[in-house]
Amino acid sequence: MQDLTPLIPHIPPIDEPALSEALQRRIDGKTKPLGSLGQLEALMLRLGMILGSETPQLREPQLMVFAGDHGLAARGVSAYPSDVTWQMVENFLAGGAAVSVLARQHGLALRVIDAGVAHDFAPRADLISAKLAHGTADSSQQAAMSAEQCQQALRQGRRILSEAPGNALLLGEMGIGNTSSAALLLARLQNLPIERCAGRGTGLDDAALARKIEVLSGVLQLHAEAVEPLQALAALGGFEIAMMVGAVLQAALERRVIVVDGFIASGAVLVAAKLQPAVLQRCVFAHRSKESGHHLMLEALQAQPLLDLGLRLGEGSGAALAWPLLQSACRILAEMASFESAGVSQQQ
Repeated sequence: MQDLTPLIPHIPPIDEPALSEALQRRIDGKTKPLGSLGQLEALMLRLGMILGSETPQLREPQLMVFAGDHGLAARGVSAYPSDVTWQMVENFLAGGAAVSVLARQHGLALRVIDAGVAHDFAPRADLISAKLAHGTADSSQQAAMSAEQCQQALRQGRRILSEAPGNALLLGEMGIGNTSSAALLLARLQNLPIERCAGRGTGLDDAALARKIEVLSGVLQLHAEAVEPLQALAALGGFEIAMMVGAVLQAALERRVIVVDGFIASGAVLVAAKLQPAVLQRCVFAHRSKESGHHLMLEALQAQPLLDLGLRLGEGSGAALAWPLLQSACRILAEMASFESAGVSQQQ
């Protein structure tokens, strides 16, 4: 295994004012009224800064779906049984899931990472086996994972990303019960009431949502001393979330574009940003999820998502849907004429 010490790499801020000014001049000089491409112009600037170029090019994008089971699911915090985790992994690999369809449509390399699914899979070309255990422990009874397991998950996530080609990571996940983990991490790391952070997940009714909030309140009380990011991640998180944190840190270190999907992926980025704030300079937030806590997560991350479609599927589906906007931003920067090159008069 590649040595990736220290465990948490230093992510330096992107501080290149000359490049920023050159990019803004290039954007403003295109044959259009100033600012008329709206949020797409901010995306052009961000992609150029991440990739260090006035004409950034996206290469070999990697859509990685991290999968893991949660012991807390036994407490009835999800509308679906835990077996759905491994069944959906098989669906991803067979090409039948929504994210599989979108990956084919947009030419994205889809890889599924078994971070800790409670099932043993036959080897497949698009399956990366990094299983730490057959699911986390029940966090209502003990820490979801040990400190050693949490560290191992971070290292695995960093290693997997470091061995992948390309300069863009699209984050996806699968794990019955993982909206609960994301809600717990948001509540703890942002000091918010769990009632504001926890939502219906896979489709809980009012009574089931009330039970979920009661369970999660107990989890937070049990782990009241887990206040630092890695402590909270180990006590409240999941193997797939911890592995995503490692992948995000490594992608940020390598100055890859990080396309963040929904609530759970944003939870992993929240932990990573608490550890290394400059991670956020490398992130593009794909969409605003319908999961109730996601708007609070986005506020905490000072993120402006590209899409707002009422999605709550996960899998990386929102990241895949947003991907063409990143491609368009790069193409416009590279190919759209300037006023000077097109011989078009500028605004007086």
